[in-house]
Amino acid sequence: MTLAFQGSLLDSGGEATAGPLGSSVQRTVLSRGAWIDVLPGWVRGADALFGRLVQAVPWRAEKRQMYDRVVDVPRLLCFYPEDTLLPDPVLDQAGQELNAHYGEELGEPFRTAGLCLYRDGQDSVAWHGDTTGRGSTEDTMVAIISLGAPRALLLRPRGGGPGLRRDLGHGDLLVMGGSCQRTWEHAVPKTSRASGPRISVQFRPRGVR
Repeated sequence: MTLAFQGSLLDSGGEATAGPLGSSVQRTVLSRGAWIDVLPGWVRGADALFGRLVQAVPWRAEKRQMYDRVVDVPRLLCFYPEDTLLPDPVLDQAGQELNAHYGEELGEPFRTAGLCLYRDGQDSVAWHGDTTGRGSTEDTMVAIISLGAPRALLLRPRGGGPGLRRDLGHGDLLVMGGSCQRTWEHAVPKTSRASGPRISVQFRPRGVR
């Protein structure tokens, strides 16, 4: 697959790696027991990792029923269930670091990885929470590594109220925790601005989608 991608001038350009998580993680407390953590540029050498994943991941296009018609999902997808070899050792390293940092608070490890490829500004994901499975009734966490060109991730409380925006790309980490999947929604909207490709890597515990 060939995609036009402009790397970050701030990217280290060296070997991709995900370092230990510590006090540099910035937590924002939201309403109704929800929170997000953000660490910009967590994955160093993220542009090289992006390039490898574009080629190595068996991306697939999906269709979904929407009301009375079947529509194309506006992004490419790949899901790695439990005990499945991930497409790059840096993702294994990232999962280990996430478990070391969040395991006690979460009470269990992250076990699955879902990958989305946003090819340009017309690829998107609508407002939703990860409420298929235990996320509909239990507090949980979803950790997202953003690779490639920055895109806006929007969050808003269910039922209305002030939301927030985080522009994520080039190795940034965002973790949604507490009640976030039940009481808040998130989205990556389409944009008419020129936008390069982005990969979102989502780590989740067992039974959360």
